[in-house]
Amino acid sequence: MPSNRHKDLLAAAREAVLAVGVRRTTLVDVARRAGVSRMTIYRAFPDVATLVSALMTAEFAGLIDEVTRATSGLATGRERLVTATVQATRAIPDNPVFRRVAEVDPELLLPYVVERLGTTQRTALALLRSWIEEGQRDGSIRRGEVRLLAHSVLLTTQSFVLAARVSGAPPRAKALAEFREMLDRYLRAEAAA
Repeated sequence: MPSNRHKDLLAAAREAVLAVGVRRTTLVDVARRAGVSRMTIYRAFPDVATLVSALMTAEFAGLIDEVTRATSGLATGRERLVTATVQATRAIPDNPVFRRVAEVDPELLLPYVVERLGTTQRTALALLRSWIEEGQRDGSIRRGEVRLLAHSVLLTTQSFVLAARVSGAPPRAKALAEFREMLDRYLRAEAAA
């Protein structure tokens, strides 16, 4: 669990990113906003990229925790996976930090689509795998290689998240309803159809 100092630094970084975007955020500015010395921030975060990565991880880890808790009472693994994934897909584009990055520094998102998986994506994959395994055990999710199913869901989810700003037609609510239907049908076991 992060210390209070760490949380304060992340809160200051959040403030800076919301104010000026990632590229114009400096460690000096974050230190000033946090009311700490430059050395304090340099000890915790060697550069802005590391700081912003920690901020994004914290933002989306909180969101993942939220949707996981909100869906924990649903009856099947498929219901939990589909509902949580759609809720996260609705919430991420509305997250102020994500929105600011997408508006001001969208090129910073590209490596997480074409080059590598970030911490949040790996966390999401692990959660998807656990729901898929659970759904396969309870008979609500079709048989198939768990890693491949989870990876396919993640890639599809990313496309809906990243395209949220450009999906003016159809309206976002309709697009999310279609996304829910797509996920549900993709994962549904024949007996559960």
